[in-house]
Amino acid sequence: MTVKLRLLFLSLFSFIYANAQDFEMTKDFQKFNGYFNYYYDDANDKIYLQVDELDKDFLYVYSLSSGIGSNDIGLDRGQLGNEQVVFFKKAGNKLLLVQPNLKFRALTNNELERKSVEQAFAKSVLHGFSIKEESKGSYLIDMTDFLMRDAHGVSGRLKRTQQGSYSLDKSKSAFAFERTKAFPKNIEFDVTLTFKGEPKGSYIRSVAPNASLVTVAQHHSLIELPDDNFKKRVFDSRSGSNPFSYYDYSTPVQEPILKRYVTRHRLEKKNPGAEISEAVEPIVYYLDNGTPEPVRSALLDGGRWWNQAFEAAGYKDAFQLKMLPDDADPLDARYNVIQWVHRSTRGWSYGSSIKDPRTGEIIKGHVSLGSLRIRQDFLIAQALMNKPFAERDDNYQPMLDLALARIRQLSAHEIGHTLGFAHNFAASTNGRASVMDYPHPQFELKNGEIDFSNAYDTGIGEWDNVTVAYSYAEFSKGANEKEELNKILEEAQKKGLRYISDRDARPLGGAHALAHLWDNGKSISQELEDMLKIRKIAIANFSPDNIRSDEAYSVLEDVFAPLYFFHRYQTEGVSKVIGGLDYNYKLKNDGQLSVVSVSKETQEQALNSLLKTITPEVLAIPKEKLVLFPPRAKGYPRTRESFKGKTGVAFDPFSAAETASKTSLSLLLHHQRANRLVQQKALDDNQLGLSDVVTTLLDKTVKAKQSKGYYGEIQKIVNWQVLQELMHLASHDDSFPQVTETILFEMMRLKTHLGIKATDPNSILMKKEVEGFIGNPKGYKKKIDAPKIPDGSPIGMACFD
Repeated sequence: MTVKLRLLFLSLFSFIYANAQDFEMTKDFQKFNGYFNYYYDDANDKIYLQVDELDKDFLYVYSLSSGIGSNDIGLDRGQLGNEQVVFFKKAGNKLLLVQPNLKFRALTNNELERKSVEQAFAKSVLHGFSIKEESKGSYLIDMTDFLMRDAHGVSGRLKRTQQGSYSLDKSKSAFAFERTKAFPKNIEFDVTLTFKGEPKGSYIRSVAPNASLVTVAQHHSLIELPDDNFKKRVFDSRSGSNPFSYYDYSTPVQEPILKRYVTRHRLEKKNPGAEISEAVEPIVYYLDNGTPEPVRSALLDGGRWWNQAFEAAGYKDAFQLKMLPDDADPLDARYNVIQWVHRSTRGWSYGSSIKDPRTGEIIKGHVSLGSLRIRQDFLIAQALMNKPFAERDDNYQPMLDLALARIRQLSAHEIGHTLGFAHNFAASTNGRASVMDYPHPQFELKNGEIDFSNAYDTGIGEWDNVTVAYSYAEFSKGANEKEELNKILEEAQKKGLRYISDRDARPLGGAHALAHLWDNGKSISQELEDMLKIRKIAIANFSPDNIRSDEAYSVLEDVFAPLYFFHRYQTEGVSKVIGGLDYNYKLKNDGQLSVVSVSKETQEQALNSLLKTITPEVLAIPKEKLVLFPPRAKGYPRTRESFKGKTGVAFDPFSAAETASKTSLSLLLHHQRANRLVQQKALDDNQLGLSDVVTTLLDKTVKAKQSKGYYGEIQKIVNWQVLQELMHLASHDDSFPQVTETILFEMMRLKTHLGIKATDPNSILMKKEVEGFIGNPKGYKKKIDAPKIPDGSPIGMACFD
């Protein structure tokens, strides 16, 4: 039966039984039959729920069916809330909606042992309902207040993001019956909620027509839990899957009490003995029918890449991607959905899911794709191309092609999260081994021109085959599943595939020298060098022909911004190599490397590459290009995507340099990196140490021979940033005493150096600053605030999970 026919049948089912009454008080109410029967009292605008079974678990999920439209506030259309196993329990004249504590369990046949754990840890009563009527063992309760409440925490989020203090105004709230429906295995309630308050933040003012009254729609789903036939699969930290865990207190003492399993959809072969078989029930995703072309086709193409991995794992057509029927609700629990989400500013895309809290089985995958991100990829291509609009204004296809290539990868990436897969930020060291990495567009120089032909990949990666096989492969009868799973990971290891996920790869706090966000290739230092060359050529080529005829030059400035900061992600990656480590998520006897420090030579190469990013040659916008950036035109104000400055309406190339240098220096002189440098030098005297880094930095900046004119003034900007960042690092509360000691010693040497230049006003001023630091190194808190760098990540995508 097709989806449309099934929906028609369910609608007819509800209509036929709409007049059947079970309770005396509901004789004038409209009845809806489904997983729970419910009644609507239109005279009093109330919804009543019929509860036929007590103490029976079901799933309750709340979500947002319409949002606020601000990435910064973070309340998006289609955003899922927490899924909760709940049940109704009678207590006197009430039914309590109880959420049991599934984090702590006792999986045993001993009833008293199970109860001992259940009684040891708190549970939560989500709501108490007065019983309005009882009939033949069924109970009628008023759901109105439960449904018409701020379940999703909108007022709390507005307060946390400093947008103001808001409260729910029920007089301006109502049920939304076009999205309130009943089905045999789930019922869906939708409520329009209005929040009133005094707006204090710019984010809410920028998106709400009346920021004192903010109206959203919240959705409530009551869902039948899956049967008990789902087979959990043991989690392995090397697998690339996301863990689902709980504590089992019935575990023998010699075994771990914390249980970890793979988060995944239910997938089984029709013919378990066949090498390749169709699935009993394929995994089907649906694309939001509000997605426009050509984005729609690109998302369909990229999402369908996953079927390649499922075929490699032994399934035929097990992963499918279709268009969502026009009359289907994206929040209906029966559909895995890719939703096209609009916001006022560019922001995150993310893949989330509704899971069975008992087993980790994914019931509904839900992808949210930010609609403005494709425009950023288009803008990057527009900035890098050589005079794209020199001859005609409709020459947009090359930029659009690159942006759509990125969107295909984005579709596959976010769907991957909803299939249960984590980021793999080391995949780019093996070519393009995973769509679960963050891919930077891979450009090349050919005959002095920037080549775009290999910017993004066009299919699933080799690592993605590994993660699908680990999570979803079905093994022959009698096979030892643990051994078969281990073979999958051992084979990947033999191929040299690497897997490193989130916190190890992040620029601040991360330390892995091979796992970076937005990178390509095995050497991040070499890639930074390559990106600087591409950036230099693109800046040299940059001209009025990078915008269309009759467009304001203010648009030209906006196009130039991502080009000027084009190397920012490679700079982040290179900084992690300094004081960096190479390691794996190692298991005993698995043959993997445990952990080693990066070689001194590699760290020195990284340091030299990073220091190039703070040279006047890189930072100074060529003088001849400055005529392209006059004060902003009327109607074209600066935004968060624009350059920031300190010269009023005039474009400020000094502040651009200050912003870029601060970005590099704050990464290099991060306190955790400095602490690691102290440690690695202590463990190996032949290694790079903090003193080596600080000495090299000062020698190439503050102590170097100063140029005159434009470059010389840019160098002064950098020198002050160096001084301030070093002193800030020394005074940081979490810096080791040895860090403060090292910087203090170098500052004392610097004071002597600056004293030699007693006639130079800049040296006199810097010497005075250094003397103030030397007198109180731990109490020194002053820091120059460089203008904030324009929004960067996501350049084409990133994930919120």
